[in-house]
Amino acid sequence: QVQVAESGGGSVQAGGSLRLSCAFSGYSYISHCMGWFRQAPGEERVEVATISPVDSVVYADSVKGRFTISRDNNKNVLYLQMNSLKPEDTAMYYCAATWPTGAYTCPRDIIAYNFGGQGTQVTVSS
Repeated sequence: QVQVAESGGGSVQAGGSLRLSCAFSGYSYISHCMGWFRQAPGEERVEVATISPVDSVVYADSVKGRFTISRDNNKNVLYLQMNSLKPEDTAMYYCAATWPTGAYTCPRDIIAYNFGGQGTQVTVSS
């Protein structure tokens, strides 16, 4: 049975850092695209960053240079290091994964992802 659990959210001041983790269980996700998405109140869920099975990464323009996505295939864990946080980064953050894929880059729309967690809240105060 597939289980997905995010952790690491919290409240920080602008300029601070947080590290989100997402643990996938059930079987190996080494061949899967993985990604982080976020949703602010009243807005759509949008891409933050994705990482392919060959570690090709893509970032939303709004987080480039501040956030870093990575994966540990041995532990089936996905990470998002968030630095220089801004109030506009406040949102619920979700991780997700696709079915196994040979893609070099990952889909950027959450609708293409097949597994996901319940989210972890990130709040950045000014």
